[in-house]
Amino acid sequence: MLPLFRILLLLGLSLPRAVGFAQEDPPRDAQQQRGHLENARYTFEHDKRGTVAFLGGSITEMNGYRPKVCQYLQQRFPDTQFTFINAGISSTCSATGAFRLQRDVLSKQPDLLFVEFAVNDDQDAVHPPRECVRGMEGILRQALLQRPMLDIVMTHFVNPSMLETLQQGGSPVSSAQHERVAAHYTVSTNDVGRELASRITAGDFTWQLYGGTHPKEPGNRLAADGVIELLEAAWAEPRKANASLQPHALPQPLDVNSYFRGRFLPVDSATTETDWVIERPDWKDLPGQSRATFDKLSLLCSTTAGAELSLRFSGTAAGAFVLAGPDAGMVEVTIDDLPPQEIDLFHRYSKGLHYPRTVMFATDLPPGEHQLRLKISSRHHEDSLGHAVRIMEFVAN
Repeated sequence: MLPLFRILLLLGLSLPRAVGFAQEDPPRDAQQQRGHLENARYTFEHDKRGTVAFLGGSITEMNGYRPKVCQYLQQRFPDTQFTFINAGISSTCSATGAFRLQRDVLSKQPDLLFVEFAVNDDQDAVHPPRECVRGMEGILRQALLQRPMLDIVMTHFVNPSMLETLQQGGSPVSSAQHERVAAHYTVSTNDVGRELASRITAGDFTWQLYGGTHPKEPGNRLAADGVIELLEAAWAEPRKANASLQPHALPQPLDVNSYFRGRFLPVDSATTETDWVIERPDWKDLPGQSRATFDKLSLLCSTTAGAELSLRFSGTAAGAFVLAGPDAGMVEVTIDDLPPQEIDLFHRYSKGLHYPRTVMFATDLPPGEHQLRLKISSRHHEDSLGHAVRIMEFVAN
């Protein structure tokens, strides 16, 4: 465990203990040190350069724990030229992370990757255990298949229901399954929720001080310090003179249909009939808020019930990364000769927001070539205002 004085020395920003509380730290099992992080250190020290990526949802995208970790790395390696990549996108889950990993992270050739999706898999996607594994394994395995030297650290953030589960002695579904994946791939983890629950029990932290699901300064400091502890422990000894980059071991997959072959397929790869257009929606004239992240994107759009398209793809799974707003519709999807399925694009957060979500149409197909046919249904969710389908990317695995 990184001593408090070491954190103070490095950053000068950690919270002092409240007056009257015990001076001993509560038991710390929130940080799990696995494998090694020597490849990143070798690159930072030997090559005097480094690319560090942060992948996750809004907790990563916002200026929270991420800038604090960047500050630490720059201070620990003052002669290194860093490139820091913010690959956080609000509301997105680990499955979306797996499908966008190549575009947003691996194409930048990172040396060190920080990843978090526990909160979004829990409260946004509401993933069952299998999907938590498939998304997170999709990220870790895909990353290590393409970049065997890549060092990875995973962080589990927390929301009120997850914290309650931890305080009752349980483990939230999302963070427990992500931890299972991390252990399988010997990836170190920082469980902020477990740390926070421990500190609340010890009486030296509160949920209010932490700041909520999107942490405030004290919560982000707690999260960053956990990451720093892992890094300091991994780099406690001087680098060996004969050190070199070493590939990480790649075990067999936990789930052969995890999204480690996940990728985006451009919307113009679909064959469309009438009533479809690739355009930048005029968001100011549509009900619901839009986010600047997506405002300038050209999407494949239709608002007409009965509009059809088809898509050929290779793999075991397919879906679409969509913006689902107050007028989001339903689609009827047929793959090959399988019975059609009706899939609702409307999300409980769609009422006031054009919400980004990856909707899977099929996930356990036989490997090979497939034909997908999509038709906008004449029905829609009872809270939806229309039949809109707005696709940013198709996804396939």
